[in-house]
Amino acid sequence: MAKRTATVKRQTGETSVAVKLELDGTGEYSIDTGIKMLDHFLAQVARHGRLDLSIKASGDDEHHVSEDIAICLGKALNEALGEKLGITRMADATVPMDDALANVAIDLSGRGYCVLDLPFKRNDMRGFQTDLIRHFLEAFATEAKMNLHARILYGTNDHHKAEALFKALGRALDAATRVDARTSGVIPSTKQKIEK
Repeated sequence: MAKRTATVKRQTGETSVAVKLELDGTGEYSIDTGIKMLDHFLAQVARHGRLDLSIKASGDDEHHVSEDIAICLGKALNEALGEKLGITRMADATVPMDDALANVAIDLSGRGYCVLDLPFKRNDMRGFQTDLIRHFLEAFATEAKMNLHARILYGTNDHHKAEALFKALGRALDAATRVDARTSGVIPSTKQKIEK
């Protein structure tokens, strides 16, 4: 099987972002966004999604950097999937993190759609606004052209809620991007086509 990799770069007046993604990895990562909490959450996606991921980003503020990383990561995922031949396509994961429990369900359908239920208590985690998580996931789903439904079922600590959420995203991506030996070479759709 050909390597499923992609490199996406984005340079604007606000940010500079470079993302390299390998779907069939081992969870190795090198992430430097200039936002420590975002680095931590993206590391969870890579490690628990078994994705080899490199991200280097800088910019004028956390909002623009987070959004542009999500755009690049979504594009990289879509590109690395190619024609999506034989992928499992749909998957979900529920992950605990101490007091918190989060669920993520995805469909690599070629249609960007995002539904979120993220009841954070405050809008700040060590300088990182929790509302940026919502914005990140929406931009990621749009650019990856995937349905993404994510819920924090319960929890007390906002950091634990967010970490469970990103771990669940990684696990769901690992499962949905896997090639099923029974259907390798087949587009997983009765339409015989998934939009790129």
